[in-house]
Amino acid sequence: MMSGTADLAGVYAAVEESAGLLDVACAREKVWPILAAFEEVLPNAVIAFRVATNARHEGEFDCRFTVPGAIDPYAVALEKGLTTRTGHPAESLVAEVQKHCAVDSYGVDFGVLGGFKKIWVYFPGGRHESIGHLAGIPSMPAALAENADFFARYGLADKVDLIGIDYASRTMNVYFAASPEVVAPDTVKAMHREIGLREPSQEMLDFCGRAFGVYATLNWDSLKVERISYSVKTENPLELSARLGAKVEQFLKSVPYGTDTPKMVYAAVTSSGEEYYKLQSYYQWRTNSRLNLSYIGGRS
Repeated sequence: MMSGTADLAGVYAAVEESAGLLDVACAREKVWPILAAFEEVLPNAVIAFRVATNARHEGEFDCRFTVPGAIDPYAVALEKGLTTRTGHPAESLVAEVQKHCAVDSYGVDFGVLGGFKKIWVYFPGGRHESIGHLAGIPSMPAALAENADFFARYGLADKVDLIGIDYASRTMNVYFAASPEVVAPDTVKAMHREIGLREPSQEMLDFCGRAFGVYATLNWDSLKVERISYSVKTENPLELSARLGAKVEQFLKSVPYGTDTPKMVYAAVTSSGEEYYKLQSYYQWRTNSRLNLSYIGGRS
């Protein structure tokens, strides 16, 4: 077990240093309480750093780590004062998913400026959940049931690997294992047309063709699918057909962590038509993690 503040100080220093590569100042009062709240799980966690290229995420640097299934991360966040209840249905979702589904493990996401943001719920490897089952959970966004036929048309209805709950933006992500057919250019374009998004550029279509997973973003205030994103694993993101931008490229060249581990790059189109990418690199990697099962099952 990681013991004492000296070890936490090391993790904090890595977060601060990595954020600094992007000229993002780390707010200690936001970051330290989160690390301290989950001190016992950090030694065996996957710890990742993440940066996005779009305007909405400019000036922020996100970090995430995995949490064993025996620990309820939302309960910890409440107990430690990282978040408070407001009565929104998102706040009940983790507990309700625990009652209705088998859960393997969790993830926690925070920003160095924004603090505690998200929780991921990983279902057991090889045991996908279905949209039909998840849509029956009371606190789920109504958009999940509303778009069940959409997901079924593209062969995704019974391929849910995990969900993500964003308490800051009050949105939810549903992550699917993707077949080669669902990330083919014609399918990607058809899915975007159905949800009213601009057709991706050829650059992004080339990127999507390498994806092993896709995820849809929903919220509780709309019946629409807000966005579809695509997940690619790679050893060298700079080789991808992706406009990562000068700062992100410099981050990739300078960050001292995760040089021998996979990287994740995510791509999406916003409602305004902006194409953007998110890069995820690893400070601490664990080959036996639930997260790694997704990589092993992913398409090269």
